[in-house]
Amino acid sequence: MSFFQDMFAVFKKRELPLMESRKELEDVYSFLFEKDKDLTWKAGQYGLFSITHKTIKNPTKPFSLAAAPAENIVKITTRICESPSDFKKALLELKPGMKIKMSGPVGSFNLQDNSPSLLIAGGIGITPFLSILKQLEAEGSKDGKQQKLLYLDGNKAYIYKDELDKLANHISLNVAYLDSWDDLHEEIERFKALHNNNGKYFIAGPKSLVDSVSSYLQNQNISKRNIKKDAFFGY
Repeated sequence: MSFFQDMFAVFKKRELPLMESRKELEDVYSFLFEKDKDLTWKAGQYGLFSITHKTIKNPTKPFSLAAAPAENIVKITTRICESPSDFKKALLELKPGMKIKMSGPVGSFNLQDNSPSLLIAGGIGITPFLSILKQLEAEGSKDGKQQKLLYLDGNKAYIYKDELDKLANHISLNVAYLDSWDDLHEEIERFKALHNNNGKYFIAGPKSLVDSVSSYLQNQNISKRNIKKDAFFGY
């Protein structure tokens, strides 16, 4: 059913005017767009964004929606290096009022039941979790179950750390900021010891990280059906 919903959603296209762009870190930028009144999504989903103000090769790329559905904005956050792709150069050229086209939302990377959840983010992979956690805050705590977020970043940059710390004070959230694989494996083991296959394991970040963590979980006898993945590709 989700496949057909995604196929239908892809044909929903809309133009979103840029409100502002922000430099979050040295090489990380956020872009905030006006949200149509009829636009909504499930926290954790992504949209397909297309450059329209100039002609470039491969003008459409997927981005997780970093804002919660309850917010009045559409936000994407991405890493932009010193030699960016044509797509990211075009993103940087956007000025307030200029438009980008969005299709979707699509994807099933979202909390679907009340199972204990371990959220594992690598670097820029924090974006779908920010949407998920901010939506939990907006909806209010319903069951009091604590969410555990493991945020791995070897550079200790931790995008949105201030927002995550504030969220931890408002919802049942425990955040562990990690900078090594050993620490990540140790935290996973702690969660697994408590919940094993009664828990859900969400992984978002670079494809290499997602594949590695997924393999590690399966080697620890965690069922594939309890692992949800959102792999980010560089472009």
